[in-house]
Amino acid sequence: MKGKIFKTAIAVAMTASVIGVQAPGNAQAAEGDFELTIMHTNDTHANLDQVAKRAGIVNDIRSKKPNNLLLDAGDVFSGTLYFNTFQGQADAEMMNLMGYDAMTFGNHEFDLGASDGHEALDEFMFASDFPFVSANVDFSQNPFIQDYQNAEYTRVFEDGEVYNGIIKEIDGEEVGIFGLTTEETVDISSPGDVAFSNYIEAAEEAVAAFEAEGVDKIIALTHIGFNDSAKYDNDLTLAAEVPGIDVIVGGHTHTKVTPPVVVENGDPIVIVQANEYGKFLGQLDVTFNDAGVITSHTGTLHDVAATQLTPDAEVAAALKPYSDEIAAIKTQPTGAESKVALNGGRSQTPGDGVGVRSSETNLGNLITDGMLAKAKTVDAETVIAVQNGGGIRASIDAGPITYGEVLTTLPFGNSLAIMDLTGAELKTALEHSVSEYPNELGSFLHVAGMKFTFDPTKAAGSRVTSVSVNEGGTFTALDTAKNYKVATNTFVAAGGDGYTSFGAAYKDGRVSEPGFTDFDMFVDHITSLTEVNPTVEGRITIGASEEPAEMPFTDVDAEGWAYPYIKDLFERGIINGTTETTFSPKQELPRWQAVTLMVRTLKLPTENAPKSKFTDIGNLPPERQAEINAAYAAGLIKGATDTKFNPNAKISRDHFALIMNRMYEKDNGEYKYTTVAPFKDISKLDAETKKAITMLYDFKIVQGYENNYMPAKLTSREETAKVFSLYLPYAAK
Repeated sequence: MKGKIFKTAIAVAMTASVIGVQAPGNAQAAEGDFELTIMHTNDTHANLDQVAKRAGIVNDIRSKKPNNLLLDAGDVFSGTLYFNTFQGQADAEMMNLMGYDAMTFGNHEFDLGASDGHEALDEFMFASDFPFVSANVDFSQNPFIQDYQNAEYTRVFEDGEVYNGIIKEIDGEEVGIFGLTTEETVDISSPGDVAFSNYIEAAEEAVAAFEAEGVDKIIALTHIGFNDSAKYDNDLTLAAEVPGIDVIVGGHTHTKVTPPVVVENGDPIVIVQANEYGKFLGQLDVTFNDAGVITSHTGTLHDVAATQLTPDAEVAAALKPYSDEIAAIKTQPTGAESKVALNGGRSQTPGDGVGVRSSETNLGNLITDGMLAKAKTVDAETVIAVQNGGGIRASIDAGPITYGEVLTTLPFGNSLAIMDLTGAELKTALEHSVSEYPNELGSFLHVAGMKFTFDPTKAAGSRVTSVSVNEGGTFTALDTAKNYKVATNTFVAAGGDGYTSFGAAYKDGRVSEPGFTDFDMFVDHITSLTEVNPTVEGRITIGASEEPAEMPFTDVDAEGWAYPYIKDLFERGIINGTTETTFSPKQELPRWQAVTLMVRTLKLPTENAPKSKFTDIGNLPPERQAEINAAYAAGLIKGATDTKFNPNAKISRDHFALIMNRMYEKDNGEYKYTTVAPFKDISKLDAETKKAITMLYDFKIVQGYENNYMPAKLTSREETAKVFSLYLPYAAK
């Protein structure tokens, strides 16, 4: 905890004025124009991997611009494993080494309040070698920070304490810096006993207080958003409503403001913001005249990752113990274990229906379910979530899920946004999602809380044939005139991936940005589940009818282990019943049925396939004969003899493994392995069969029975459904 003796000493020295007077009065103003360089960051969200490069840029600017400030506009907290592990301590040490002059609070600085009453924020402040400014945040009821809040504008300030504003002397000139934090924090974070007042009133008071002391160069360090919802607060409105501010250094909306935006309100007000995640270091060079009016300015956003400047060695060395620990954590399990492979891969051929950029997948469903669950904790009216397929970068194998796997799958750290959309705007977005199907696009949307059907034979822009929304547990048709709360990530919400209808809502101020990174939401969701076993369940249907066909099989137990696999293949049109209402799950699989499943899974063309050499398939329906011909031409099957296929012979488990291996190698090349699967009963099998069984074992598709594979055992239809369903994600690789 901070040393209260320092706070007491300062308090005794203060007068009744809102301006601290320990230090000498106004310094003699320099003659002529005054040049000031403001370096700024915002919404870094504990992204520290490039921080030594950022420090190198700071060093270079300081060597050239002696009159400088380094400011942060909030949201240092939440976003990466650095924060999850060190709760701001790593960030504080790096910021200290870079010599930050001041920081304001972002809404995410209050994320842990519900669990620890802001003890982590207090410890972050205690570790910080710079003051905090916020004119509209009241900590008076908080047991950790109340003793370190100074409701004043002062020339004398202590590191780690909070002030409405501070006055910095730079080359004989005084610069006032005050802070503002979005009132939306109450709705999108966990401030608890911390209160927020109106930002316009707080800003007017700040300007008046500085001007009363003769300070005519005033910086607002804000976390209210560049163009965020006018319902709460934003920088453009602040500039328009409060004259006297010279520079607004902003955050919250992750906006890449380049060049700086100027609002004329008597005198010019320059607004800057440096995007997000420490990707850029902002530099604003301004010139003030004798009256404290900006006469010229130049803004630059330095690309941190691309800089050729020398990284700061001290910062790099200080980061290493933290980064080493993070590297180790990435191999650690999240605590969740998936029962199935989670498909985040791409398709191999257009329209094959298994990639995240052109079809519903179990991983897309899992991610959107987590997004919707988190959004509902912020705004209970949220009923839908959408995720662009381009934001899903990798599959996750069945088994324990590690932090590293999650970061590989969701590497961008995109944050949650909640949009207020009309049904018409949502319909427009869905049309864009499928506009180029079957071609793969990163804009293809995965959904939760809704279902939709599209017909790819129709013209782009009129493909979506039906949409229904889950409201109160019942799916009802989308009402184009009604408004819906829809969760997504900030990239898509701002119009990314071509979502113009979303972008229009963003510009209208109909988007709330509570934060919460996709990584954290996903981990929170999977660790909350009793079992991670998502399926493809017909949220997105290609065809004329919205609803996938209901499974008509009366002999499949809806609570049984095989149900989700049979349902998955049935809804994909890969497997049928033995009659209209019977699936016959225990029936042993004949060779001709195995061929049908292979052809449908791989979408092999059967028309005009050259006739095979088999003379014993003539009694099969023409469609089945064509499938056998196509599979034979593709090298996927062999005959029992040169001329006999034996279509009704049953498939043993070793033969079944060979079938799956041939399917895989057709699209992916030879499967290579180093260690044979550890089944006791496969040692005498030939090398090709061992390889095939090992592939299924490595892919976690089969586990065996008491360390045995039982290769001669015949394969049942329910076992077949499981293997094909679990194989589909790997077919996408």
